[in-house]
Amino acid sequence: MSFYNHKEIEPKWQEFWAKNHTFKTGTDADKPNFYALDMFPYPSGAGLHVGHPEGYTATDILSRYKRAKGYNVLHPMGWDAFGLPAEQYAMDTGNDPADFTAENIANFKRQINALGFSYDWDREVNTTDPNYYKWTQWIFTKLYEKGLAYEAEVPVNWVEELGTAIANEEVLPDGTSERGGYPVVRKPMRQWMLKITAYAERLLNDLEEVDWPESIKDMQRNWIGKSTGANVTFKIKDTDKDFTVFTTRPDTLFGATYAVLAPEHDLVDSITSPEQAEAVSEYKLQASLKSDLARTDLAKDKTGVWTGAYAINPVNGKEIPIWIADYVLASYGTGAIMAVPAHDERDWDFAKQFGLDIIPVLEG
Repeated sequence: MSFYNHKEIEPKWQEFWAKNHTFKTGTDADKPNFYALDMFPYPSGAGLHVGHPEGYTATDILSRYKRAKGYNVLHPMGWDAFGLPAEQYAMDTGNDPADFTAENIANFKRQINALGFSYDWDREVNTTDPNYYKWTQWIFTKLYEKGLAYEAEVPVNWVEELGTAIANEEVLPDGTSERGGYPVVRKPMRQWMLKITAYAERLLNDLEEVDWPESIKDMQRNWIGKSTGANVTFKIKDTDKDFTVFTTRPDTLFGATYAVLAPEHDLVDSITSPEQAEAVSEYKLQASLKSDLARTDLAKDKTGVWTGAYAINPVNGKEIPIWIADYVLASYGTGAIMAVPAHDERDWDFAKQFGLDIIPVLEG
């Protein structure tokens, strides 16, 4: 019985494809064009993992199908090669990260070719190549010139042992870093920011132009986070200070029975009473050890501390207590909310937890 001898057949054709540039991007102006872009992998020392070929197989099938249908197909591969692992490796071993990265890329490329994917290697990209990143630097200067890149002090996930900030996705549930297992602390730092909010309307509108599942579109809409509402200013009792909240339901202001500030809010220290200072300080410390994802998990128990201060509800003049709670983020909105527990599930849970007033103001 005959069988598929992969050790003989696959290297033969892979060599043929490479020698004859079989998958070189076509340039026939009479043919339609098709562009299949994979997410470039980070070339780690561990090599490919199972998730890489899972995604690459899908785009390879589509690319081969389009070639068979007569398209000019651009299907490139590249390496997202800058990053913390290479820096950490260099510090731990004293070796040049460029050498380490080049070795990893060579191994990744060998593995990808062994899988038989139809990439145009003439279009290979390496993000550590000066001929590549000079253009990312050029793009940044253009963003800066247009006022779309700016500096701001924002809370980051700081890892002292790594000497850098890490993304929310790199913080483990126990408050340590994915790489190294080091403690992660939330602290404000001056960072470069990109004003993607300037494109919110266009991003939302253009979701109608893409053939994506509706669930993915909803995720994008939530990420863009466009809200229509009003800013409301609350004065703080017996001070000349105030804070602003954004609400999509100004009609519920009469039901606002307390306010919540992010633990990192600029006003917290200045409005906290001496009696509450110790509790507030301890709560701020504990909040700093959590990632944004952990803090905003709807399933987690509600926690918070009263500052000892009161705000004045601007529509009825009532005094409402000002709390801090980790589910409010300084980096989202104004870093402060008015709480209407009769008409918001999260506010209701918090109010029930701490015995705060619940006043219905809407029917139904």
